[in-house]
Amino acid sequence: MRERTLDRVRKLLAKAERTDNDHERATFMAAASALMAKHGIDTLPPAGTRQTPGDRIVTLPGPWAREKARLVSLVAQAVRCRPLLIGRGDGGQRVHVFGFAADLERADLLATSLLLQMASGLARVRVPEDVTAVRAYRRSWMLGFTDEVYRLLCEAESRAEAESAGTGTELVLADRRAEVARAVAAHYPHIRMSVPRTSGSGYRDGVAAGRRADLGRTGMPAATARELSR
Repeated sequence: MRERTLDRVRKLLAKAERTDNDHERATFMAAASALMAKHGIDTLPPAGTRQTPGDRIVTLPGPWAREKARLVSLVAQAVRCRPLLIGRGDGGQRVHVFGFAADLERADLLATSLLLQMASGLARVRVPEDVTAVRAYRRSWMLGFTDEVYRLLCEAESRAEAESAGTGTELVLADRRAEVARAVAAHYPHIRMSVPRTSGSGYRDGVAAGRRADLGRTGMPAATARELSR
């Protein structure tokens, strides 16, 4: 079922990429994100099955390293992982992501795709003529894009969980959240929360772009799009 679901996601995204109709594209994207959320529920083990959370450190190179790291963090959080921004190192901003294997896989697939989509969208952005702080505009655009993608992913996950209500899923998910929280606490007993500041005027345009994002795409070329790599 796992590979069959992912194959359906790929086919939906192929249709979304071929159409020039915005309404059709949005429909295909919504279906793909819903299937990815359902995939997360379908891969849950039976109640009482003991698994151990894993973790991985993702390094996002500059420029825009902090914005990339924020996107990776929120995507991971939306799919039931626990991300922590741990600062610079190894040539970029690092995110330490904790979660179970299936959720880490979903986070990786989605974040890889959405980083490319954010780069492509930023490359197409036409900064309004009355904007003088171009870099601030672009940064706020990326923050808006990320926040909207996060909202849409959370909605898809919530719907998938609601549809599985009464099957014992709630207890399994609660246990897994507790396991992940314990794994994080073991590595980082003292955690400080931070909120990004927005100083540009591109946030609303970024939100609109995030709303159109393909939330299920599963591939990305090795080369990062130019707007995020210079």
